[in-house]
Amino acid sequence: MTPTRTPSRPPLAGKHRMTPSEAFVEVLVANGVTDVFGIIGSANMDALDIFPAAGIRYVPVVHEQGGGHMADGYSRVTGRHGVCMAQNGPGITNFVTAIAAAYWAHSPVVMVTPETGTMTQWLGGFQEAQQLSIFESITKYQAHVNNPRRMAELTARAFDRAMLDMGPTQLNIPRDFFYGEFEFDIPQPIRIERGPGGTESLDKAAAMLAEAKFPVIVAGGGVIQSEGVQQAIALAEHLGAPVVNSYLHNDSFPASHPLWCGPLGYQGSKAGMKLISEADVVVALGTRLGPFGTLPQHGLDYWPKNAKIIQVDADATMLGLVKQISVGICGDAKAAATALLDRLQNRELAGRANKDERAKKIAAEKAAWEKELDEWHHEKDPYSIDVIKEDVGMMHPRQMLRELEKAMPKDAMVSTDIGNICSVSNSYLRFEQPRSMLAAMSFGNCGYAFPCAIGAKLGRPDRPAIAYAGDGAWGMSFGEILTCIREKIPTTAVVFHNKQWGAEKKNQVDFYNRRFLGVDLESPSFAGIAKAMGAEGILVDRLDQVGDALKAAVKAQDEGKTTVIEVMVTRELGDPFRRDALSKPVRLLEHNKAFV
Repeated sequence: MTPTRTPSRPPLAGKHRMTPSEAFVEVLVANGVTDVFGIIGSANMDALDIFPAAGIRYVPVVHEQGGGHMADGYSRVTGRHGVCMAQNGPGITNFVTAIAAAYWAHSPVVMVTPETGTMTQWLGGFQEAQQLSIFESITKYQAHVNNPRRMAELTARAFDRAMLDMGPTQLNIPRDFFYGEFEFDIPQPIRIERGPGGTESLDKAAAMLAEAKFPVIVAGGGVIQSEGVQQAIALAEHLGAPVVNSYLHNDSFPASHPLWCGPLGYQGSKAGMKLISEADVVVALGTRLGPFGTLPQHGLDYWPKNAKIIQVDADATMLGLVKQISVGICGDAKAAATALLDRLQNRELAGRANKDERAKKIAAEKAAWEKELDEWHHEKDPYSIDVIKEDVGMMHPRQMLRELEKAMPKDAMVSTDIGNICSVSNSYLRFEQPRSMLAAMSFGNCGYAFPCAIGAKLGRPDRPAIAYAGDGAWGMSFGEILTCIREKIPTTAVVFHNKQWGAEKKNQVDFYNRRFLGVDLESPSFAGIAKAMGAEGILVDRLDQVGDALKAAVKAQDEGKTTVIEVMVTRELGDPFRRDALSKPVRLLEHNKAFV
């Protein structure tokens, strides 16, 4: 993917005498780094001082967690490193949530963590923390600079491993090691060509697909990361196989394609779920088949019990980890799809006999699901019926999401936070190109969507960046409006204002007899707050305003303006987010028995 900016000069070649700070920056230049997110501190100041000379922009954020999410979003839409860096101790510990989110998104984020100086380490000094152990389980690799002479070597390794291991890495540098004068040789980046997998496993998988009468493809995040969408399309078309997106990867296959059937997982597509339930062979292409992404939904226990499963993943440890598989292919999704298609080109396919019938079934299931979405005006559970009467004049969340879908630009990048309405949006988000959907993934943290969209916008300023956030999550992240204004990074946030933590409220409705604790929110106008902070603010409380508001906000991005669209919706609640994790309470103490 073509970067939007390039370093101001070519990488340095050969051995040169320089400071460790200069060696650090030279490695960033060699890796094509043009943007770094964080908050300045004395620990990193010597390196930051020479960023401008290297053509590297330092983006000062409001909170380090936001900076980490920006690096994640930047990385996910560009395919390049996202880099974040802050002050040792409390600045670094604020990265924890963001790095955990990047870990589960397989984002090649490099987190630079200046550390307390070597002469005061372990003495409990100012802003001291044991920074390696904190991130041990949520990074793919940790480089600790144990000698300033190794600055270039270990910095380069942290950048290489982020790409090779497909996930965040940590570069930990004692703050006194930025200084001195040594001879450095700046390593050039190591990149590998990923292959399709083993010949035997590919042959076995191809034979299985040739015999399949109802093959289905699950297109996962590996399809996106390998730039393999076109290869997935070619394989699907040859097989006549319906294609479903793995959970929160709605951009892994174009929604306009006749074989696209929508996402699996929470609030996914009934059409996709019904179709995969009939599969005799499933190709899990670039997906680990995570447990939360294959749970029963809409009353459908849809995962096929007797289907043969061919799983393709670049990480061998993911093969068969969640679902029992028939064939495991340790390979790149793009290369594996090409290799499978090559093996099938001149073979008789059992599925060809019913290919036309299967196509009609795909179209019928999709049409039925679209009709159901069009007619889904209100939730039917007793709680929602009660609040409909109270929230007169407010928009139903699903109708509002449908209007956003209709107005969404085809090239939009959409980040989604965690929560009830954001999760329901999984039914409505459709994309034509990869690197377009940026969800909080398995870590499921609040406050993700808006800073992620800011990073995405900086990485791809040619595309609209739109964040979906509930009012609870918005309270954790709206401070980054200041980053948009100060740094001139125009972004759009759509804030679903229903005055509650909806996902948790649904649990209290279903399991705790509507005893609400800690879930009700009263907030001032978010559109008003946005205006006070220097952004545009639009209040929307009617369905016929939704599409125009989004179009106006996207146009404002072209004019360099950030917009917050505050949408007023009813307190109706979708299906519970974690039905699998709760059960009806049992009270043993006599005075607690009323609370059952």
